[in-house]
Amino acid sequence: MSYRYEINPPKVNGDSLSDENNLELLSKVKHRVSEISSLCKGIHFTDSVLGTRRISPITAGTLIRKNNQKIEITASLRVRDKKLALLEKLMQDAVLAGLNGVLILKGDPSPNEHTNSGLIPSQTVKHFKELGFDKRLDIFLSLPSNPDFDKIQKKIEAEPAGFVTQVIHSAEQVSRIVEKLKPQGFKIIPCILLPFEKNKKSAEFLKIDWSSYKENVVEFIKKIQDIAGDVLITSPNDFKGALETLKKLAI
Repeated sequence: MSYRYEINPPKVNGDSLSDENNLELLSKVKHRVSEISSLCKGIHFTDSVLGTRRISPITAGTLIRKNNQKIEITASLRVRDKKLALLEKLMQDAVLAGLNGVLILKGDPSPNEHTNSGLIPSQTVKHFKELGFDKRLDIFLSLPSNPDFDKIQKKIEAEPAGFVTQVIHSAEQVSRIVEKLKPQGFKIIPCILLPFEKNKKSAEFLKIDWSSYKENVVEFIKKIQDIAGDVLITSPNDFKGALETLKKLAI
């Protein structure tokens, strides 16, 4: 059962959050994880998708780890708006919390802020490896769904544990990535957006054509899993649909 489910931590309201408020906002996340924990091998927490400020994925992952020692937990870390010292602290927190992996990515620009640290994900991964973080957890980089392998050479040279793709919509996309990178020892985690009406705006924004798998999403996910050995399922606006899909995959 090599399925992971992606969760967006709650949005932050106001300038700061006490631990008590964190726990209150994360109670819904905790409940959702309890519902899906027997249906998938892992969960992945995002980091301020589209630049919208949310509770730290490390905070979310730490809370879940305290209540669930079995499920794999990974989290995104965006470098766009964080200094290296803060990123190092967050990596230390991830290790201490017992998280299984971290995805280092640039991150979407914030609609309200224009901060840019100037950090590059591939160079950041190299830095974390020099500090030995890769011996404590898996460090991933992101890939386009149709990568130009010549243009992503720096990511390959950074030698992460593997790559998490942007949302894919065909088996051919995944096969191409797997055939190129898996022989080099990289793990490949394709991301699939569930084709539900509530996710339609997300699909339009990402320019995803789910017509080829809309009517047979369960079989499509199984096919991608067979090719890559792993799958990250995302359904940002329809948890109920995601839960039903995971139940069907578990049969």
